[in-house]
Amino acid sequence: MSLTPEMQQALAARLRYYRDLGVGEFYRRGNPERNVSCSEIPEPVPEDLMSRTQARPAPAAELFVDATEVLSPEKRADALRLVQQEIGECTRCPLAFLGRHTIVFGEGDPNARLLFVGEGPGADEDMQGRPFVGRAGQLLNNMISAMGLKREQVYIANVVKCRPPQNRTPEPVEATTCSQFLFRQIDILRPEVIVALGATAATYLLNSKSALGGLRGRLHEVRGAKLVVTYHPAYLLRDPRQKKEAWKDLQLAMAELGLSVPKRSNESNSSPGALPEA
Repeated sequence: MSLTPEMQQALAARLRYYRDLGVGEFYRRGNPERNVSCSEIPEPVPEDLMSRTQARPAPAAELFVDATEVLSPEKRADALRLVQQEIGECTRCPLAFLGRHTIVFGEGDPNARLLFVGEGPGADEDMQGRPFVGRAGQLLNNMISAMGLKREQVYIANVVKCRPPQNRTPEPVEATTCSQFLFRQIDILRPEVIVALGATAATYLLNSKSALGGLRGRLHEVRGAKLVVTYHPAYLLRDPRQKKEAWKDLQLAMAELGLSVPKRSNESNSSPGALPEA
C-alpha cells in the first residue's frame, strides 16, 4: 500500500516520538529474523519544513524551569517567552502535519493567580494565534467576568498548542508530547488556582481518566496549585442547562481565591444568569 505525503509525514512524526521514548527497533512482518531500527526508516520531510526546522534555536540551559524555583514577577514574562521560543515551529507530534496554521502558546497576565486550561485551539484560534477567541472564547470571557475579573487578569492556555483536525480530541501521543510545555507554563506562572475546562484538560492535568462528573465539586492539587474541574465552554454552548453547574464550579475557585460573588449576580449562588450567552 502506498502512503500519501500526509500519511508519510504523520508516520515520520510518530517515529521521532518513539525515538524520544527510547524505542530503538521495530519488528518487520514476514521476516522475524530481521529487526528494523528506527534510524533505518527514511523520514520524508517537506522542503519548507526542513528550512523551518533548521531555523529553530537549539534548546538553551536557561530554558529549563526548576519546578521548585519561584520566579520574581518581573522574570515570569521573560521565562514564558523562552518556553515559547523553545517550542518554535514545533514538529514534535503528528499535529504539525495535519493542517495547523499557527501554534497557540497562551496569553494573559504572567503573574495571574488564576489559570484556565482548555483542550486545544479551534479554527478561530488557529488563524489568530490566540486561545479562546471564538464563540467558546466569548463565553469564557463571560465566565471570567461573572467571577468579577477581567480576561487580562488571568492566564489562558491549552493542553495542545496546535489545532487537531476538525477540532477532534487530541490523541494521547499528541497531548502527552505537548503537555510538557503546559507544565512548564504552570511552573513559571505559579497560579493559586487552575480551572480545567473539560475532560481532556482534567485528564492530562490530573493524569486520571476519571469521568468529569466524578472530578467536579471538589478541589484537586496540581504542581502546587488548587485545581477545579468544570465543563468546557463549547459544551456549555451545546447544553446551556449546565451553566448553573459550571457556575458552582467557578464559585469553588472564587472561594479559594478569596473572591466574593459580584453583586450583579444576586438571584442565587447557582444562577445560570451569571453565565450569559456568548
